[in-house]
Amino acid sequence: MIVNYTSEGWQIIYQQAHALLAAQLLHQWPAFLPLEQWVGLLAAVAQHDDGQRRWDGRYAITPAGAPADFTTKEFSLEQATEVMHQARFQGRWRSLLTSLHMSFLYEELRGQNKETDAFLDEQRQCQQRWRRELKVAKADAERAYALLQWCDRFSLILCRHELPEMERALEISRGPDGQRYDVRQLAADEAVTVQPWPFTADAFEVGVEASVLTQLQFKNDQELSQALREAPVQTLRWQLRRHA
Repeated sequence: MIVNYTSEGWQIIYQQAHALLAAQLLHQWPAFLPLEQWVGLLAAVAQHDDGQRRWDGRYAITPAGAPADFTTKEFSLEQATEVMHQARFQGRWRSLLTSLHMSFLYEELRGQNKETDAFLDEQRQCQQRWRRELKVAKADAERAYALLQWCDRFSLILCRHELPEMERALEISRGPDGQRYDVRQLAADEAVTVQPWPFTADAFEVGVEASVLTQLQFKNDQELSQALREAPVQTLRWQLRRHA
């Protein structure tokens, strides 16, 4: 979950919903891959946060009883393995992109335990095999993955309300062309702009659903889960617009 504290209490955005927002951003990029690979990239972006752990024990709340943001949770080998398991049903290209994301996120954990190292080694081996079988150059695979990572990062900036005030620029990441992209929120109408502008349309809208909780503390995962099922849902929207 992405957890934002608000004047009302908590604003909860499921990670799968954040991934769908990332896919909306990708949809606005000009396609630079063959159709089959472009759709596979879209699927990888939309589903890169699937395989979430079940809420059992104290997984979804902090020791103080607050909803736990995903950044406070430890790496779950179970989830990472499940993400790769689900990806393989959609083919080697989708699996390759998802595996590159696993390496990007978790390679820094190498050396902490044998199980994680074995998972990371498997990703490297599979990536090489899939590139060879698909006859995809490493640079081309990395270019496609760079866009997945870019959309993921941009979506997180929006979902976590990280846009700076006073039209200050914030780096998203480097795109598939190696170019640095910055995002700003315009003071006049709160529209969001990206420089340089990478999208096909000059203006468009994206959105994500969020659950609103007024209860601040919870006894366990089950109580939080029940509250989320009953919580009102609001749609957060952003207007993106090319700006001189």
